[in-house]
Amino acid sequence: MEMPQLHILVVEDEPDQRQLIVQMLTASQYQVKSAESVEQAIVMIKQSPPDLVFSDWKLGQLTGMDLLNYVRREHTDMGFIIATAYGTITHAVDAMQAGADDYLAKPYQRQTLLLAIEKVAKSIALKRQNRRLSSELSQQQELVGLVGGSALMQKVYQRVQRVSATDATVLIGGESGTGKELAARALYQLSNRSHKPFIAINCGAIPESLAEAELFGAEKGAYTGANSLKVGKLEAANGGTVFLDEIGELPLLQQTNLLRFLQEGVISRLGQNGEIKLDVRVIAATHRDLQVEVAEGRFREDLYYRLNVVPIHMPALRERREDIGRLVEHFLKLHASQYGITTPKLQSQTMKALLDHAWPGNVRELANRIERFVLLGDEEEMVQELNATPQTLDTSQFVLPSDGIEWESFEKDCLEQAMNRFDGNRTKAAKCLGLSYKAFLYRLEKYQLV
Repeated sequence: MEMPQLHILVVEDEPDQRQLIVQMLTASQYQVKSAESVEQAIVMIKQSPPDLVFSDWKLGQLTGMDLLNYVRREHTDMGFIIATAYGTITHAVDAMQAGADDYLAKPYQRQTLLLAIEKVAKSIALKRQNRRLSSELSQQQELVGLVGGSALMQKVYQRVQRVSATDATVLIGGESGTGKELAARALYQLSNRSHKPFIAINCGAIPESLAEAELFGAEKGAYTGANSLKVGKLEAANGGTVFLDEIGELPLLQQTNLLRFLQEGVISRLGQNGEIKLDVRVIAATHRDLQVEVAEGRFREDLYYRLNVVPIHMPALRERREDIGRLVEHFLKLHASQYGITTPKLQSQTMKALLDHAWPGNVRELANRIERFVLLGDEEEMVQELNATPQTLDTSQFVLPSDGIEWESFEKDCLEQAMNRFDGNRTKAAKCLGLSYKAFLYRLEKYQLV
């Protein structure tokens, strides 16, 4: 692994020897500077750190060991080779134990010096590559937002890492707000398709009348208003990954079309006679229990098995409370950086309130609360809200009428009452009904209450 334009600092107190070493290294295409003492070398390193230091052991009152100790304390990845006088093997052993990359015993040949330089240069390149890869992985993990060291999250990480490089279809389950889309993006970013499109589709937000065109595309004139060719989401993701969020909300007709795509890898645009072959990896997610949906006839059983090749379950935050502290720290830094604010500190009673809270909205709720705190700095308000006992309806005494109920009429009436009670505020109405915002919007559209 070659490191072009390696910068070397030669430290030697004998002028003739120093000049000879500099000439040899310069002739070998290295960028070379020189110093005659430890003190001068330290000043030069502070001004412009080299990639590698080649130092004699004896340097006036100080030694190469003094310089090595400084380098290892301030520049852990900087290469260091020390030259020791013939017969002073103990010096060489001491230097290697102190962190020198190599040593040369005087007198040494030109070729011996160049081989030592080349060997250490490769070591430097490997260190830098490892540091870069570690940094990229750290940034990637921050980007996808998967945070937590609990046993449950370790299972998620292991499964994501194991299947990310494959094209296997993945079904991600879990409550709303647990980070299902983050897991999907982690699968995508760790895959060989990371340079290709990632298309996210909220199946619960697509009107049923437009679902086929949205997913599979439509030819010009295929339906009223189709004035031009429409490329569907699956076709737009060709070569990459499509994420089907809330797959349990997909209409039955489109479930059939999706099943055909998963089985054969082809689609037909609405109004098209032929077929289009696609190469798309499918990741789906749902907060519903699809086995229950299958049993009640709302989801195709064959599609369920096609999607559930590799299941990943995102745990609720209450199931991994040991991660709350780590998540709080993560969101404090994230939002402080986002808004250009110094990362604030939380008092112990605030942390206790955070740890004791039930978190019905899971990680999303925690992130939102921390973001508001970073912006407003009102710790007292956050603690009061966290400690407030939520007023929830006790449904354990509800008895279903003997002649049953018309469910859709009942559901529509509940939606209308909630919207009226909160003067059209969808966020408050959704919270009143115990629904996620996305699920609430889907139901509003279903009953044409938008």
